[in-house]
Amino acid sequence: MKAMILAAGKGTRVQPITHTIPKPLIPILQKPVMEFLVELLRKHGFDQIMVNVSHLANEIENYFRDGQKFGVQIAYSFEGRIVEGELIGKALGSAGGMKRIQDFSPFFDDTFVVLCGDALIDLDLTQAVKWHREKGAIATVVMKSVPREEVSSYGVVVTDESGRIKAFQEKPSVEEALSTDINTGIYIFEPEVFNYIPSGVEYDIGSDLFPQLVAIGAPFYGISMDFQWVDIGKVPDYWRAIRSVLLGEVKNVSIPGKEVLPGIYTGLNVAVNWDKVDITGPVYIGGMTRIEDGAKIVGPTMIGPNCWVCSGATVENSVIFEYSRLGPGVRLVDKLVFGRYCVDKIGAAIDVQAAALDWLITDARQVLPSQPPEERQAIDDILRNSD
Repeated sequence: MKAMILAAGKGTRVQPITHTIPKPLIPILQKPVMEFLVELLRKHGFDQIMVNVSHLANEIENYFRDGQKFGVQIAYSFEGRIVEGELIGKALGSAGGMKRIQDFSPFFDDTFVVLCGDALIDLDLTQAVKWHREKGAIATVVMKSVPREEVSSYGVVVTDESGRIKAFQEKPSVEEALSTDINTGIYIFEPEVFNYIPSGVEYDIGSDLFPQLVAIGAPFYGISMDFQWVDIGKVPDYWRAIRSVLLGEVKNVSIPGKEVLPGIYTGLNVAVNWDKVDITGPVYIGGMTRIEDGAKIVGPTMIGPNCWVCSGATVENSVIFEYSRLGPGVRLVDKLVFGRYCVDKIGAAIDVQAAALDWLITDARQVLPSQPPEERQAIDDILRNSD
């Protein structure tokens, strides 16, 4: 069976991570989110997968290649051009990306599934496809019911008693919402849907194709299913996703590494004296990371591989990406550290280098100066004088 993963977006709401990592490759405890989707598709018999790529396309293609090591076949449709030897992405929109593949050669010749490449799901795709076919639908949106107070964060789908879609509401207020069923970005289509998608132009599934299907009265349905759906639309969503995995709330994602103490997992060759650190799980520490004596780590926290947590540093309820050095005395609570950026849980980012704070957070591979910068020296002087 055939499927498509939408992976061409720039992921602007997940910056700064997506400056260098395409959204589908954002790691969930060292494993890219898109890999979980490939595994789900394979489990339900979808072993021929098209992926549209644009932003940082080479990263995605070099990781998944032809899909052989994942037990599937994968091919890619690049959206963009080369300018002065550099790949410049120019996405065609989700529906436009589908149409480009079909125009190249009619690949989608039977019922197929389309997934957004930025969510963890444990959906029973087999049951969803069965329902879609029984309805005789040309298109089906897989929906999920959310508490009414949360509807303003999502695209709401309004259906009649048979499941036929009547309307959409984009992030309505709680008072205006006509439904509590939301669009999860999981779609089931018949090849006939391509009759309603123009060629060679930017065209979106949600904002362009779906309103057209409603307007013409096409057999267009929504099925509300009870399944786990962890969307990684924004940095706070990613932060919450990692917390949920560490707390054991995501069924199809296990904590990697070895459990060395209750609730504390490590990769290979972590340098730490367990008797001289204060660590409260759940915590994951990546391989070749150094935790100095006197450091404090409070879960749920992920510290990536090749990091260096200095003596006196405190890390609580945070996500630390690889090769991060957290200086002596730094205190990170509810933070995400990625390269030179420190992001809080609502998504506000600080460039620690531009703010002259890179003596607190820096690259673990960087050679440290023999003398601390003036800013740190001044703080050290204040601390000494206050004793």
